[in-house]
Amino acid sequence: MKKSDCGAPKSFDSASIEPQLKQAAAQGLPAVNSWKPELSGDIDLRIDRQGQWYHESTRFERDALAKMFASILRKEGDDYFVLTPVEKWRIQVDDVPFLITEMELVNPGPEQQLEMKTSLGDQLCVGADHPLWLKTDSVSGEPTPYVRVRDQLDGLLSRPVFYQLVELAGEHEINGVPHFGVYSSGQFFCLEN
Repeated sequence: MKKSDCGAPKSFDSASIEPQLKQAAAQGLPAVNSWKPELSGDIDLRIDRQGQWYHESTRFERDALAKMFASILRKEGDDYFVLTPVEKWRIQVDDVPFLITEMELVNPGPEQQLEMKTSLGDQLCVGADHPLWLKTDSVSGEPTPYVRVRDQLDGLLSRPVFYQLVELAGEHEINGVPHFGVYSSGQFFCLEN
């Protein structure tokens, strides 16, 4: 009689889901928020503070693979998961999953928009759906800028993008108090804590 592996721990096989991910990527972002699989476990996938993906401490050499995994990424509370309709794997994220590497000012003036791009090619326009904010780093005391990329997934602005943003910023009065920040899509985003 053959021994059953019903009790064997599940393992994550990135090669087996790669064709599914390629197909999903060709159709746009999958509807991960509608998928309700049970937790399959933890896997040794990590996203560092610069948005680089690692599997078992080895950096992904192909950006296309990182893009595919980012397309099936979801945040729940403080935890991050990669999932399919039938599997859900918890991964490690050092800070936030995306790094903002490019910014372009569109239509300068009162109607200006700040368009941003992640290192994986996600594009967004800072506004109500993609707010911008600062947090103070608890260790260095320096301001750390973030933007919402999609759903509950955020991006850290790279240093060059943050400097570019600061150059565009100015003072705006709110309730009689001046605040330093920048406009995008008709909204003011404060760049001070």
